[in-house]
Amino acid sequence: MNMAMQRTRLSTLANVTSSRFNSFFSNPWRRISLRIICVLFGTFAGQAIVTTAGQTAQWDVTAAGLLVLFTEAISRIVYRQSSLAKPAPILRESFNLLKIGITYSLFLEAFKIGS
Repeated sequence: MNMAMQRTRLSTLANVTSSRFNSFFSNPWRRISLRIICVLFGTFAGQAIVTTAGQTAQWDVTAAGLLVLFTEAISRIVYRQSSLAKPAPILRESFNLLKIGITYSLFLEAFKIGS
């Protein structure tokens, strides 16, 4: 049973957008800048979440649980398909770098609290 997807306006728009996005970031300098932006935004987001949740001391456990859930979900998506021969898609790589930035910021906040 061959289940081919119909060519609708939405699927055509998604395909065209995806191909343009991939062709835009095929340039190595743009890809490196996107990687740096993802890590820096992850660091900022992690610090913002921890600071905001720690302000009232009511959302600490909930925020920690959501961050652990996010990092584990991203790790499962990224490392489920381990292929060394071909490079990872840009969206999957970006989410992994965002996760790395969030984890890094949590370590920084832990060192600040410990000192």
